[in-house]
Amino acid sequence: MTSKLVGLRGPVLIAPLMLVLYGLLRLVDGLDGEHGPGLAWNLGHTLFFIGFALFGVVTLRLRQLVPATTLRRRLVANTAAAVGLFGVVCFLWVILGDLFPRLDSAAPLPEPLEMVGPLAFQLGWLTLLVMPAAATPRLLPAWSPLLVLVGFLLFAANLDLLPIGALLLMAGLAPVARGSGPPSATAPQGACLPEQNPSSR
Repeated sequence: MTSKLVGLRGPVLIAPLMLVLYGLLRLVDGLDGEHGPGLAWNLGHTLFFIGFALFGVVTLRLRQLVPATTLRRRLVANTAAAVGLFGVVCFLWVILGDLFPRLDSAAPLPEPLEMVGPLAFQLGWLTLLVMPAAATPRLLPAWSPLLVLVGFLLFAANLDLLPIGALLLMAGLAPVARGSGPPSATAPQGACLPEQNPSSR
């Protein structure tokens, strides 16, 4: 279990970094007053795609953090992870359509899913972040889901705020990258997580 968690720590911080770079390239692309095909557009959307593909991996990492101590908790966590992954797939579909207009013309994402997809991604993630933050013992600081929520709100307010919002996501996910995962369902209550060795981060 520990080796799997270590392997997922990189994407937790790399994914929002890809979003930061995409946001910056988007600003560069829009300097002429338009957003459209070109080097900045294509490179930015390629990084955007990589970032969201990694967000799929991060969703699995978030699911691993939730203590699966009861059937209800497992059901909620599994549902949140599935909803979050559904949102990731919707984003990837749209990004591919932006990169390959012919693909978008042949198989566009249905309009209702364009609206539902981002909400599903955000709702799934926030649920998976709040659950370990509200657990006993607490596995994430309370400010972790709060920073991620503020980042999402900045995305919704103005896409030009993508770099700032993505940095907030990175900050909010930093404890996830450092975490060692939830205690097992058979562990006695009050058991503490082992401290991380700074040299292994």
